[in-house]
Formats: sequence, structure tokens, C-alpha cells
Amino acid sequence: MKFYLAPMEGITTYIYRTVYNRYFGGIDKYFTPFIASKKMNRRELNEILPEHNQGLSVVPQILTNRAEEFLQITRKIAEYGYDTVNLNLGCPSGTVTARKRGAGFLSVPDELDRFLYEIYAQSPLHISIKTRIGIASVDEWETILAIYEKYPLAELIIHPRLQKEFYKLTPHKEAFASALAALPGIPLCYNGDITSPKSLSMLLDAAPQTDCVMIGRGILRNPALVSQLDEHKIINSCSKDTFKAFHDEIFEGYAAQMSGETPTLFKMKDLWTYFIESFEGAEKHLKKIRKASTYSEYKIAVNSLFRDCSIANYHTDTPV
Repeated sequence: MKFYLAPMEGITTYIYRTVYNRYFGGIDKYFTPFIASKKMNRRELNEILPEHNQGLSVVPQILTNRAEEFLQITRKIAEYGYDTVNLNLGCPSGTVTARKRGAGFLSVPDELDRFLYEIYAQSPLHISIKTRIGIASVDEWETILAIYEKYPLAELIIHPRLQKEFYKLTPHKEAFASALAALPGIPLCYNGDITSPKSLSMLLDAAPQTDCVMIGRGILRNPALVSQLDEHKIINSCSKDTFKAFHDEIFEGYAAQMSGETPTLFKMKDLWTYFIESFEGAEKHLKKIRKASTYSEYKIAVNSLFRDCSIANYHTDTPV
């Protein structure tokens, strides 16, 4: 089984990826948060710089519905030594889909087909795709699959939910199973609600051929999750000391990169939306973390949490 870390905008940055790999590891492939402009701003460039991704297998992700823009971004990425890029057809955000990008591109299959024809004909790099299965109905998946079947996809990562479902309801595992049958020549990866050994077992019951999964929120909530899913992965246990060192290095990385305390604290508070799941009875400490407006207040709140709260017991079959 191969494990990928999902790209999450503003969360799985190069700082997070590098520190995660140092303390936990077990990830076969990391994907960057999406690049959406051919001009590639400093934040986007930081995500793909080789010196920021040493020792990691990284795939840059692109979000666009314009073939020429995609190709311009791809050519620039190629200059940094990458051999594969990933096309985002999975983001369900309303601000993205309203512009027919991300999962919104699936609503115009003829336009999507023409776009794919152009980029696969001209791209200097291999192209993988991360996709949803449609906008409003599972019936859309057959048409979308037929389009993907035409092209030499380096890999197809499937989040088997509809755009309208966002991250709610149960993923349509039967849609992923149908892709395994329909696309035997394309490497497939499953993405969606892998949060525990039981959730992985349920996926394998529905789609026994699955040999690759992408995980996002599950790893953010439980950094040692991969070791619990695959006993052959050598990963540090999630002790309080390990988690504290992991947290502190991420904090120091953002503090060194960002201008001022406020943006760094915003970044860390976003991470605590997920980190808090790693601790028992930490709600009152989370409130103090969220109220912190200075580094000093933040560190006091975090140190108090680590001192007072126990690490959650993840050796359970109940998904987080």
C-alpha cells in the first residue's frame, strides 16, 4: 500500500511537509497546494523550490481551466527538475467552482475534454489528475470516466464524492471500484475519509485491488496514522514529546518565514483545528490558543495544553 499526503490549501505547505517527514514520514508522495497563476507568486514558488523539498517525493498541483495557462505553469515547473504535475479537478469550494475550475470543470465535460486534449498533446511533463466524480449526480461519473480513458494519465486520484457533497456524507466507494474496472492501465489512488484501520479495511472490502490511498485530514488529526494503517512503515509513535517537538519546529518555521506575529498565529491556529483531535479534554486550552494575539500568549496556551492533556488513544476502529 502506498500513502500520499493530500494537498490542503494553506495547511500542507512545504514547512509542514518537511517537518512531518522528519518526525513521522511513511509518505510515498507529497502534493503541493495548488498553483493557480502562470506568474507564480512567491508563496507558490516556495512550494516547489527543490531546496524546500529535499528528501521528499513531491508533485506540484495546478488549478486552471485554460490550457495555455496550464502549459505555461508546467514549463516553469519543469525548470525546477520535476517530471510530473497534478491537475486539480477536485476542489469543491464555491469560489473555485463558480469559475469552472477544480471540481467545477466537471460540469462542462466537452470543454474539459478539449482542455485535456491540448495539455496532454503539448505538456513537457507527465500529468496526473485529482478528481471528484461529478457535480450533482453519481450518474455523471460514467461520462467523466470515458473522458479520462482517452488520455495517458500518469495517475488518477479519485475522491469519490460529488462537488455538492463537499466533505460530507459517505464517499461513493462503488464509483472508485468502477474506475478500477474501467481503467485497468491507469494507476489509481483513493482519497476520502481514511482515518483509521477500520476505514481502510472497509475500503478494501469494497475495492480489494486498491493499492494506494491519499490522506489529508486523517493525518493532520493523527500524525502517526500511517503507522497504524501499515505495520511495515517505520514511523515514530505520537508521544507528547514527539508531538511537541513536531509542533515547535512548524511554529519556528512559520515565524522565520512570515512577517509579524499575526500571520504566523493564523497559520498555527488553522493547524490546531486538526491538532486538537490528538488530545483528550483539550477544548478549554483550544479556546485560549484561539484567543492568543501574541507569541507569548500562544506559547503559554500551547505549553499548558501539552502539560495538562493526554494524547488521544488512536488504536481504535472508530474513525476520527
